[in-house]
Amino acid sequence: MLNRRALLVTGAAAATFAATGAHAASDPATAKTLNTLFDAIFNENVDQSPTLATSLGLDKDARAGLKSKLNDASEAEALKGIARAEKNLAALKAIARDKLSGMDRINYDTVLWGYESRKSGYDRFKFGNWGGANPYILSQLNGAYQSTPDFLANQHTIENKADAEAYLARLEAFAVLIGQETERFKGDVAKGVVPPDFVIDKALTQLQALAAINGADSSMTRALISKTADKGFTGDWAAEAARRIDGPVAKALNAQIDALKAVRPKATHDAGVWKLKDGDAYYAFAAGSSSGTTTKLTPDEIHKIGLDMVRELSAEADAKFKALGLTQGTVGERMAAIAKDPKYVYDNTDAAKDRLLADLNVQIRAIEAKLPDWFGVLPKTPVVVRRVPKEIESGAPGGYYQRPTLDGSRPGAYYINLRDTAEWPSWSLPTLTYHEAIPGHHLQIAIQMETQGLPRLRKVGGFSAFSEGWALYSELLATEMGMYETDPLGYIGYLQSALFRAIRLVVDTGMHAKRWSREEAIRYFVATNGDQESSATTEIERYCVWPGQALSYMTGKIQWVRMRDRMKAQLGPKFDIKAFHDRGLTAGPVPLAVLETVYTEWARGL
Repeated sequence: MLNRRALLVTGAAAATFAATGAHAASDPATAKTLNTLFDAIFNENVDQSPTLATSLGLDKDARAGLKSKLNDASEAEALKGIARAEKNLAALKAIARDKLSGMDRINYDTVLWGYESRKSGYDRFKFGNWGGANPYILSQLNGAYQSTPDFLANQHTIENKADAEAYLARLEAFAVLIGQETERFKGDVAKGVVPPDFVIDKALTQLQALAAINGADSSMTRALISKTADKGFTGDWAAEAARRIDGPVAKALNAQIDALKAVRPKATHDAGVWKLKDGDAYYAFAAGSSSGTTTKLTPDEIHKIGLDMVRELSAEADAKFKALGLTQGTVGERMAAIAKDPKYVYDNTDAAKDRLLADLNVQIRAIEAKLPDWFGVLPKTPVVVRRVPKEIESGAPGGYYQRPTLDGSRPGAYYINLRDTAEWPSWSLPTLTYHEAIPGHHLQIAIQMETQGLPRLRKVGGFSAFSEGWALYSELLATEMGMYETDPLGYIGYLQSALFRAIRLVVDTGMHAKRWSREEAIRYFVATNGDQESSATTEIERYCVWPGQALSYMTGKIQWVRMRDRMKAQLGPKFDIKAFHDRGLTAGPVPLAVLETVYTEWARGL
C-alpha cells in the first residue's frame, strides 16, 4: 500500500484548477455569487443527507450529530427536497451567465443542467425517486435493505464510544427507513406502479434471506464487534446490536416482505416501463437523464447505434478468434466455450476467491506503472479491492466502485461479485479491473475529488455518461497502453466487454421502448456475447429497474473518443494525450454536451 500510494502521489500537485486550462476571467462579483451559492447548496445537501455526510467523511465536528442518523425517505421529505431544488434553481437562474467564462461558466452550465433535468422528472412523474430515473422504490437493487448493511459495515467509522453508540442509533434508524420505504412503495402501488413479477421475486428472496439472519450473526453486528474491538472499547456491543436487529429491524423487514407479497398477484411479467402510465415518456426522460445519456438521442436512434456496434465488434472478435485458431460456432458460442474452459475458471471456494482478489491487485499495480506516460495528474488516494457482501450478491451487479472520502481517509473501493466464479473467467478480469479501478472509475473520481479550486458541489456530483463513458474509454485506453500485447485472450475479454456495452443499447431500448420480454433480452444477450445465463439474467433484470442507465456507458465512451479525435485533428502537433486527459478529468463530471464545451474552450486557449 505504501509503495502504491507513493506512486500515485506523482504529479498530484498539478491537480489544480489551473490544470483545466480555463483562460478567460469572469466578472469577479458574479463568480463570487455563483461560488457562494454552490457552497450553500453543498452544505444544504450534506446537512439533509446523513449518509452523504458519512460517505464524504464529513460526519464530524459540527456535523457529528448526523452520524447517528440515516436519510429520511418519507414522502414529506421528498416534497421538501423538491422545494429546496426549486429554490436553488431560481437562485442559479438569477445569476448572469453572460458575466461568467471559463470554468465558472462550465460549473454554471453543469449544475443548471442537473437541476433542470431533475425538474423535468418530478414535474411529470410522481413515483419512484421523484426527479430521478428509478421507477421502483423497492426492487432487487433499490431499497435500504439492499444498501444500508454494507454502508454501516464499510463507511461508518468508529473512533470513540460515541461513534459506536451512533452505530446503534443508526440500526434503529434503519428500521424507520425500511418502514418509510414500505409506505412509499404502497403509495406507488396505489398509482399502478408495480415492479415486474420476477423483480418482486428476487427482492423477496433477498429480503427473506436478510430477515432470516439472527442479529448475533448479522454482518452489521460483526462489523460493530470488529470496529469496537480494534479500538479496545468495552461494552456488550454485540448484544445491543443484535437486540435492535432482532427487534425493530426484523419487524420492519417482515412488514416490507408482507407488502411485496401482497402486491405480487398484481404484478405482470412485462419487463419495460412502457407498461406504466406515460411509460414511453418516462423512458425518454430516463434515457436522457443524469443517470442516462445526458443527450437528446431517441430510443430508436440508440437502438440502431447498438445494433451497428454489435455488428462491428462481433466482426473484430471473429477475426481475433480465427487468428487464435478458434473457428467453430458464432462469436457468442466461442466466447462461451473459452469461458467454460477449466484452466480459465477459478474454483468456487473462498480460498480461490481470495486468490482471485489478490490477482486483481496485481493487475492494478501493473497498469499503475504505466500511468505517468498517459496522465500528468494522478490521484493521491489509493484503491482497494473487495468482494460484494454475500447477503446481497445474488441481485447485485457484477462489479462496482465506491468513492473515497473527500479527505482521502477512506480509500476508493472496487467491488467484484463472486457469487459464482464461473461468471469471471480469468481472461475477462483485466478489463473489469481497468474499468472499475485504474485508469477507470477510481482514477477519474479520485482526481475529481482532489482537484483544487473545483467547487465541492461539483466534486461530489456526477453524470453516468461522463463517468461510465470514461471507464469504458479506459478499457480502450488499456489496449493502447499495451496491456494486452502478450495476452491475446485478455484482448478477447476487452472485446467481450465492449460488446457487452453495445448489447446494452439494444436490450435496454428493446425492453423499454420496443416491448421485448425479459426472456427475449436474455436470449439476445447470451447468444451475442456468450455470457453465463445467470450473469446475463442479473444484467437484464438490472436494466428493468434502472431504465436508461445502461445506455450511459457506450454513449459516453463514444463522446470521449469523438472529443479525442476532434482535438487530435484540430490541434495537430500541439495535441498531447496527457494534457487531453488532465483537461477532461480536472474539469469534473459534466453532461456530454458540456464536455464538448470543455474541450472547445481548452483548444481555443492553446
